[in-house]
Amino acid sequence: MKVRIGIDVGGTFTDAVAINNDTYEIIGTVKLPTTHTAKEGVAKGIIEVLKKLMNDNNIKPEDVLFIAHGTTQATNALLEGDVVPVGIVTIGKGLEGIKSKSDTNIGDIELAPGKILKTFNKYIEINDDFDRSVENSILELKHENVGAIVAAEAFSVDDPENERKIMEISENQGLPATATHEITKLYGLKIRTRTAAINGCILPKMIDTANMTEESVKKSGIKALLMIMRCDGGVMDVAEVRKRPILTMLSGPAAGVAGALMYEKISDGIFLEVGGTSTDISVIRNGKVMVNYAEIGGHKTYLNSLDVRTVGIAGGSMVRLGEKGIEDVGPRSAHIAGLPYSVYADPDEIIEPEIVYIQPKEGDPDNYVAIKSKNGKMFAVTVSCAANILGYVNQNDYAYGNSKSAQKAFEPIAHKLGITVEEVANEILKKACKKDLEVVEKLIEDYKLDKSTTVLVGGGGGSAAIVPYLAEMMNMKYRIAKNAQVISTIGVALAMVREVVERTVQNPTENDIISIRSEAKEAVIKAGALENTVEVFIEVDSQRNILRAIATGATELRSKDMMKKELNEKEIIKIAADSMNINEKDTKIKLKIGEMYVVMGFKKQKSLFGLITKTIESIRVVDSEGVIKLSKNSGKIFKTTISKFDENLNKVLDENIFYGDGGAEIPDCFIILSNRLVDLSGMVDKNQIISLAKIELNGHREDEEIAIIICER
Repeated sequence: MKVRIGIDVGGTFTDAVAINNDTYEIIGTVKLPTTHTAKEGVAKGIIEVLKKLMNDNNIKPEDVLFIAHGTTQATNALLEGDVVPVGIVTIGKGLEGIKSKSDTNIGDIELAPGKILKTFNKYIEINDDFDRSVENSILELKHENVGAIVAAEAFSVDDPENERKIMEISENQGLPATATHEITKLYGLKIRTRTAAINGCILPKMIDTANMTEESVKKSGIKALLMIMRCDGGVMDVAEVRKRPILTMLSGPAAGVAGALMYEKISDGIFLEVGGTSTDISVIRNGKVMVNYAEIGGHKTYLNSLDVRTVGIAGGSMVRLGEKGIEDVGPRSAHIAGLPYSVYADPDEIIEPEIVYIQPKEGDPDNYVAIKSKNGKMFAVTVSCAANILGYVNQNDYAYGNSKSAQKAFEPIAHKLGITVEEVANEILKKACKKDLEVVEKLIEDYKLDKSTTVLVGGGGGSAAIVPYLAEMMNMKYRIAKNAQVISTIGVALAMVREVVERTVQNPTENDIISIRSEAKEAVIKAGALENTVEVFIEVDSQRNILRAIATGATELRSKDMMKKELNEKEIIKIAADSMNINEKDTKIKLKIGEMYVVMGFKKQKSLFGLITKTIESIRVVDSEGVIKLSKNSGKIFKTTISKFDENLNKVLDENIFYGDGGAEIPDCFIILSNRLVDLSGMVDKNQIISLAKIELNGHREDEEIAIIICER
């Protein structure tokens, strides 16, 4: 049996999970306190949890096929100001150099309230004595006690030679270094330098941790390459962490989404990872996690990160009680207040409970409510307590407790307000979930999701306390992820290698697209992905002139035969019909291309006061395992072969290009192959679609059947 191991380093606990590589079933889990204060830092906890996981489940080192860990260390270092000062060495010439000097003089950066990253600058005019000038500048910066160097030059994304030279000289002088071209290939020296400086300030700490962890994994006898979770839902190898530790920021929420994607097979959904103190909310659309540029301390960066919105509401959120009702819920939790939840107490422990008001932290409101028992014990009144009372939490949910205990704790509050215990619980959930609702509604709007076909997916130990009630409020479908309490750790174990390459390109040509695609593919293979598992998605952002290639791949071919369940046509139709909110009789399979089904659904819709009825033809592309790969409310489907593809693609594009006041509007195009969907949406030019399509089809048989789907934007 081959095993995949995932380790998630949280603020309080370090979790580990072992997963059967063939069936994806959990073999075992372990939870130990995170070792923040140890001499070896969090690396000590990673090794301890790994050893215990392997010993408890009789896992041999040679059985470990894949091992990865996610960590909050980079995020915590920035939030806590545990960073080194950074020296920025800028090079340039003439007027361009003067502008570069100004752009890279970014000053001190506030990473979090009261936590400052100090930066120092040296500017070097390019001349014959370049090496000596760099050496002298770095020596001067060492006297300022900088802990890392950033190399910066205006157009280094096109020619990084000078930045690499600065890095080499710095490392020869014993200072770790990074460069703006390593962070991104985008122009914009100011943001590039700022992102590189934030990367540089955590370099020493992250390099030490990476080295210790890697060495310990090797000593354990595990031959598999150690991978680290990235903030965009993928993994990278340790060598990449030594260069770009900034990519590990927010890897906790990213791991949860990775778990939802791989383990739960989400197509379109809002993922809510609910802990004890906060909820991380993110979007999955067409089976892809949505990413955006991260802001750190209010500063824009070129860090591609999961677009996660954090809300201070979760299973342990406490209640603020006013004279006339429930005043507010959160953001303080029972964990912060150091109190046990009443719902997890023995009913016999809650004796003649009385209301007490507490102030969890200095400066907090003083009307957070708790319950004091006659025996002197105090218990928190939380969202989980309310959800258990109202029956939203099932017996198999991690958040399940003793509703009798919670009811006893709620009685004095109900008596004070003159309402029932159930009404108190309902008010708590309503106020708590309204905060999540506002964020979910905004995400639906931002990403143009169809509310009727989008599912709320709950992960994290507190998910059952929030997600069912929220779904009821929003009239949306929901489900709690299997093994929700360890979904982040599962996500680490199942994550794919991922790399993003971006370039500033106006009107990208076929050569531009081919070049960036190759660069992304090479990068992800270099990071440990097997070549025949790599897929590359191209995006063209015409408004910002950004060409982006996103490559993903698996580190090992997963033997999915044992866990793969081929669904029959009736099951495929049911999945598509449920997604479209229509009857199965109004749904039919239009095409079957290998393992991919193209399904159409027909729904009558009345307009103009019911006088006109029109039929909406929706499209779903579903794979043989039941994962919806494409969801569109309208579109045209064309069947063809590889040999006739060029001719037919040209024809269907010409027939569906719309010419308006702004010129030609290109439709979104998707190609269905026997085992995957090729997403060519977002292209701004017909030739870009054709060029990229040719690349994707290279190597396929001439007689192979494929499908083209054209949709309006």
